[in-house]
Amino acid sequence: MPAYFVAIREATIDPEQLKIYSEKADQSTAIHHPKPLALYGHLRNTDGDPVEGAVILEFPTFALAEAWYDSPEYQAAVVHRFRGAKYRTFIIQGVEDQ
Repeated sequence: MPAYFVAIREATIDPEQLKIYSEKADQSTAIHHPKPLALYGHLRNTDGDPVEGAVILEFPTFALAEAWYDSPEYQAAVVHRFRGAKYRTFIIQGVEDQ
């Protein structure tokens, strides 16, 4: 059953830190191979506070999504995300094919 990592960027604090995050996060995904479903594409805010952008990455299983997030490679990247912007992120389990 697939799982999805969702990152919602609410506000940029330091664009240089986000650049470092992006480079390091790309290295981590090259190792763990998530399938990108959305990467800061065209966005329409519909309800709630506006957001700057969002990412959705698909993993084959919840355990593999957690393994990527907890990996040394991603943890080296995520500190720059914390410095660079205000985000909300989560991993959610998908549904089985019907």
